[in-house]
Amino acid sequence: MNAYIVADKDICSGRPCFRGTRLPVSLVLGLLGGGKTPEQILKGYPGLTKKHIQAALRFASEVTENNMSYASFV
Repeated sequence: MNAYIVADKDICSGRPCFRGTRLPVSLVLGLLGGGKTPEQILKGYPGLTKKHIQAALRFASEVTENNMSYASFV
């Protein structure tokens, strides 16, 4: 998918996750949508970087732009 996000049917049931983790992209997007700042997210998930958050936002943009669902990645 990209350098930060992968979808593997054996990890998180195929939901897009951050590479090398079991953190779904939807978790970060939900936190952002709920009003958390990137700094708050990074403090709570020290394995992530600003680039992970940017990748999540790009991913959400691409999925909505192309009218896709995460199921299409599995």
